[in-house]
Amino acid sequence: MLANPSALAAGRRHSVGRRRDGTVLAVGNTAAAECRVERWEDVVAVAAGNVHTAKNTGRSHTVGLRSDGTVLATGWNGDGQCDVAGWRGVTALAAGWRRTLGLLANGRVLAVGRNSEGQCDVQSWRDMIVVSCGDWHSAGVRSDGSALAAGNNRRGQCDVEGWRDLAAVSAGYLHTVGLTADGRAVATGDRATGACEVDAWEDVVALGAGSYHTVGVTASGRVLAVGDNSYGQCDVADWRDIVAVAAGSTHTLGLRADGTVVAAGNNADGQCAVDAWSGIRPPQATGPHQDEPTRRHSRSPETSS
Repeated sequence: MLANPSALAAGRRHSVGRRRDGTVLAVGNTAAAECRVERWEDVVAVAAGNVHTAKNTGRSHTVGLRSDGTVLATGWNGDGQCDVAGWRGVTALAAGWRRTLGLLANGRVLAVGRNSEGQCDVQSWRDMIVVSCGDWHSAGVRSDGSALAAGNNRRGQCDVEGWRDLAAVSAGYLHTVGLTADGRAVATGDRATGACEVDAWEDVVALGAGSYHTVGVTASGRVLAVGDNSYGQCDVADWRDIVAVAAGSTHTLGLRADGTVVAAGNNADGQCAVDAWSGIRPPQATGPHQDEPTRRHSRSPETSS
């Protein structure tokens, strides 16, 4: 089984990992307390707020989902994005710039934080199985494989209405990528950086959208990357035995099957200092608040192209 990417998260200037024992590790910028997770316990999933790299960005937050469906948060709370103490029955999380989304067991979505662009207008969403946060927009997948998006759409990053048969979705700065059940990737939004050039990808089992780049994991454990590579965030061709990825603003994390983590890209704040990490794994599927690990996709030779 493929490790659930919610065991790993990358933000603007920090990285977060969930260990098999339910504790959490974090490295990177600590100015807003986004790395103060050393006392967290019984965590089954993590998410890190992300925002595109610019001179006026950097503060972030981190959220963690506990096995009982409650949520922990630390870091910048300027827009109330950490006001999740009252949440109950949450099964999955997503964190973006200035906001947090929580997926409930009944398929509805909770949201707190900035809503100036309508990115928190998810109250009407139903039957959701996946949620993701970009900078100014939110995206999700319904149980029927269709997609929804809300928020800023100035580059077409919310144009997902025609997507079908999806298994996952990831929202970046000005683009959105989706993973279909047959292992192919789709993308919409700003194409100037090349982050949407995923049409040729096959046998993909997990993916992530950074600010200007996109990464994907294949069934063989190799990693694909397209888009901006100014910081080396796409230098992942030699990675092997990878089971999950997380794309930050300008860095990329990869989780190996043995529970160790590799990193590439911007390390100005120590966000890539993950060499000593071990035991980064999703929990076993033992309860109602456990995220189901993403399955490997396979196709018979007759359906491959």
